[in-house]
Amino acid sequence: MILLTLFVIFAGISALAGFYRLLIGPTITDRVIGLDLLFAVAIILCLIAAWVSMRTVYLDVAIGLAMTGFVATLAWARLIQMQSANHDEGAQ
Repeated sequence: MILLTLFVIFAGISALAGFYRLLIGPTITDRVIGLDLLFAVAIILCLIAAWVSMRTVYLDVAIGLAMTGFVATLAWARLIQMQSANHDEGAQ
């Protein structure tokens, strides 16, 4: 029970750090990292819910969140890369 409580507390602290980076991050890259951290916390909380309730449906949700987070990160990285390339072309 103590281990479960520690997991939830650490996930909450990590979520606060993710929200801070998402909202205050000075660059778009910092905001993407904050969003990735929030996806990771959501996955961890789904795994904890599956562990506590002994239901596998939360594992399916965690897999869906992991896939969504991966694709979202790729899309954001591509957008940042395109913006950087456009900015470099305008400087020349």
